[in-house]
Amino acid sequence: MSAGDKTEQKENAVTQLPGRVAVVGGGRMGIGIAHSFAGPGSTVTVSETGDLDAARKRLEDSLTRAAERGKLPDGVDVVAGRVTFVGAIADLPSDVELVVEAVPEIPALKLEVLAAVEDVITEDAIIATNTSSLSPTELAVALDNPARFLGMHFFNPVPASQLVEIVRAEGSSESVVNEVVGWVELLGKTPIVVRDSPGFATSRLGVMLGLEAIRMLEEGVADAESIDRAMELGYRHPMGPLRSTDLVGLDIRLAVADYLHGRLGERFNPPQLLRDKVAAGEVGRKVGKGFYDW
Repeated sequence: MSAGDKTEQKENAVTQLPGRVAVVGGGRMGIGIAHSFAGPGSTVTVSETGDLDAARKRLEDSLTRAAERGKLPDGVDVVAGRVTFVGAIADLPSDVELVVEAVPEIPALKLEVLAAVEDVITEDAIIATNTSSLSPTELAVALDNPARFLGMHFFNPVPASQLVEIVRAEGSSESVVNEVVGWVELLGKTPIVVRDSPGFATSRLGVMLGLEAIRMLEEGVADAESIDRAMELGYRHPMGPLRSTDLVGLDIRLAVADYLHGRLGERFNPPQLLRDKVAAGEVGRKVGKGFYDW
């Protein structure tokens, strides 16, 4: 890069977060995204078609945990006051600068949501999907202007996680990618930019490790705690693959694995143990039981 290019890059650096953000989906991920933007000062509107009181409670709990760790300088009430909840996408403010879609990993649902979002907001707003595996390029067919769209893959728990995987769809404009990279850095997180490919970088590697750990458990190689400790102590992973699967949700991991199996082949075929536990409702921490009791 020449000196002139470096100067231009510095002049074009993003210096502030979007003033107004919308998040579609008030589940754990959506609330975590809302928390992450509201904490440093953005005004956030969350659209949730389900139980709004439950979504508000998730936000309050998330902010309280952050405050207890000393990670919420402005306090719970101040940050919560920056977040508004609405029951429909049509009720989102039209002047938002960024919309993050965070609904379940169901392609038809995401396509419907993205089309509805574009009908509400201005032409200048950026639209992102928080998908962990679906192709942003394929989701972009819902939009009249795919250049303003990309993947913005946050990790659970969002407020504490340092990584955001930015997935460049085939039609994403360079300026949109650069702006989102800047916003992620201003959130105090680290962005990585990847090309749209099944599972991207993180889900592809994370799911593969998780599936192999489940196969080892299924085969009786070791118990869940020993398999996890092997990766935590032997390879310095902060959390073992089975405990991580419990945190993500066994149902979500199965859905992603099925998708990758269809796209990338037999190495992503989910073990029967994973299918059995999902069928039994043992889907992880959110219900109190997965590979561990919570």
